[in-house]
Amino acid sequence: MKTSHQPADCTPISAETSIELDDLQFEIRRSAKRRTMEITVERTGELILSAPLQVGIDKLREFVTEKRFWVYTKLAQKDRLQRQVPRKEFVAGEGFLFLGRTHRLKLVEAQEAPLKLMNGRFALHHDAQAGARDHFIRWYSERARIWLSGRVADYQSRMEVEPAGVKVQDLGYRWGSCGKGDWLYFHWKTILLPARIAEYVVVHEIAHLHEPHHTPAFWQRVERAMPDYLQRKDWLAEHGIDVEGV
Repeated sequence: MKTSHQPADCTPISAETSIELDDLQFEIRRSAKRRTMEITVERTGELILSAPLQVGIDKLREFVTEKRFWVYTKLAQKDRLQRQVPRKEFVAGEGFLFLGRTHRLKLVEAQEAPLKLMNGRFALHHDAQAGARDHFIRWYSERARIWLSGRVADYQSRMEVEPAGVKVQDLGYRWGSCGKGDWLYFHWKTILLPARIAEYVVVHEIAHLHEPHHTPAFWQRVERAMPDYLQRKDWLAEHGIDVEGV
């Protein structure tokens, strides 16, 4: 979770390595390559303030003060994300998401695959019930790889990139990431999101092939490919943490 800003002036550099604001403490990390100030909220709740070498401490304090509400909002969302979410029960009638729609589970006596989605319901072979979670993750992962690869193919030419490919795995708290060698990584849970929201995750990660940071240029690339991206981004920020997996 990040927010960034282009500094307006170049005041003398300070040797301070942290900033405190009320009950918030930011670790300052400077880089000669950086052109903007950016706040990152780490998984652990640690606050990182990245900045160009030349930006002075007063400007940094002004920036964190301006972004204070955003930081509190992200910390609150993280608290919700880390709450204990009840595990799904693999019993008849339990609901499981797929591309934003809930499908009820039924247990069946005879089918060739352990898990299928047919006629609007998930069908789980009764002999596979003990390992149902693993079967669901494998099923979701394979469908995610196929569906997300299709969306990447749809957008890569218009966004002028050639990703090496798509990999689907458990990414913890992240929906996606852009890895070495121009590989795009997505969490298998992305396939649980509504299609238009999962599509935003795809465009977001493709844009990172051009711009590694959330700079104004990055968001301009996203908007050119997806003019209504902000609505989708806001939906993901508000509702994504409530998407239940298995």
